[in-house]
Amino acid sequence: MDAHPGNRILQRRMTRRDFLWLMSAASAGAVVVPQLQGCATDPVTGQQRLMLMSEQEEINIDRQHSPHQFSNDFGLLRDDRVNRYVSEVGTSVAEVSHRPHMPYSHNVVNANYINAYTFPGGTMACTRGIMVEMEDEAQLAALLGHETGHVNARHTARRQTTGLLASLALGGLGIAAAQSEQLSGYSNLIYAVSAVGATALLAHYSRQNEREADDLGLQYMAEAGQNPQGMVDLMDMLRSMSDRQPNALETMFSTHPMSQERFDTAQREARSRHGDAMGRNVRRERYMDNTRDLRRIKPAIKEMQAGEERLAREQPRQAEEHFAKALRQVPDDYPGLVLMSKAKSAQGQHQEARRYLEQARAAYPEEGQAVHLSGINQLALNRPDAALDHFQQYERMLPGNPNTIFLKGVAHEGMQNRQAAAREYQRFVQQVGTQTPQGRFAAQRLEAWQ
Repeated sequence: MDAHPGNRILQRRMTRRDFLWLMSAASAGAVVVPQLQGCATDPVTGQQRLMLMSEQEEINIDRQHSPHQFSNDFGLLRDDRVNRYVSEVGTSVAEVSHRPHMPYSHNVVNANYINAYTFPGGTMACTRGIMVEMEDEAQLAALLGHETGHVNARHTARRQTTGLLASLALGGLGIAAAQSEQLSGYSNLIYAVSAVGATALLAHYSRQNEREADDLGLQYMAEAGQNPQGMVDLMDMLRSMSDRQPNALETMFSTHPMSQERFDTAQREARSRHGDAMGRNVRRERYMDNTRDLRRIKPAIKEMQAGEERLAREQPRQAEEHFAKALRQVPDDYPGLVLMSKAKSAQGQHQEARRYLEQARAAYPEEGQAVHLSGINQLALNRPDAALDHFQQYERMLPGNPNTIFLKGVAHEGMQNRQAAAREYQRFVQQVGTQTPQGRFAAQRLEAWQ
């Protein structure tokens, strides 16, 4: 008897466990494994240092992964004023850095959790969750200066090994991987907080990395004309929030370890090394003016943070209540609509989830996450032809996610098109291998059909 979950899916109506297993296909992903490099000149110290990837490979990682990470974080914020402002502040910091030639990009994403991150080639993002917590431009410059410090110190290139790089899974859709047999509840698989992708894709920096990025960030922001007090105030804000909302800061403190020592050092260094800049205007009014529309929806963002925490704790009904409150304040908010669809699906209400996904696609038609989830939703509703249409649309919007290849294979098989399914399964195995449940299922299918 064939006990593989994929076989059962295609022989009868999809059950909740089957749906969970299919959803796990949205978590494994593409891997970048660079060739080992030799020694290179450290742009900060000028000394020779072993670098495990070249500068071009750092840039390539940005190009390959950042679009998927941004989609995982509900896409780029559609507020031209905020985007121009963040880009202006970030560019002023990057221009005085040790690597001004890098292709920096400063972005705001729609994620509700509190964090900022950078890819090694200079592609950065601040979440809207942290944007509504900061209070002046000096804090923003400190945040971007810190991330610029990671790029200039080449922390990713210095610490990555081929084994570590091979473990980086392309999150892409905020869905955590697990085998259905090992699940204790629905949310373990598909309803992790949106921060999951950043944790999986981006380097976990050591405390030494953080100290170095702090030091460089202070230097860059001061040279860019900002008040270094912003770095101290930023850390103080994060420390204070960690007591009130620890879950909202979980990813930030995972990728950017915080400590009292870091705060004390920033305070001491700001005064001793940059004391002449401490009297500068922190530009609070300018920050408030440029983020006015975003800060207006802060109460809704707080409700979504609470709802995502509930989803992570496998409490979808309570999560739904928070998302409903948020959507009453911002009815067309894309993250709110996607999150509500997840809460509905977690309760087996797939038709209701479909309705919210349709609204999400209408609210942000250029963004891919709702399209991909709509395909999985159609599989749950046993409509493989409609699912295939969504997966094909997603591939046109955001190519490079191998999980979509697998799901297309499932859709084709559900439509009794074995030849097309075999092509997709073959492509998936060639790209990902057979180490995941989906890879093993695809390989078994190909062997049986041959």
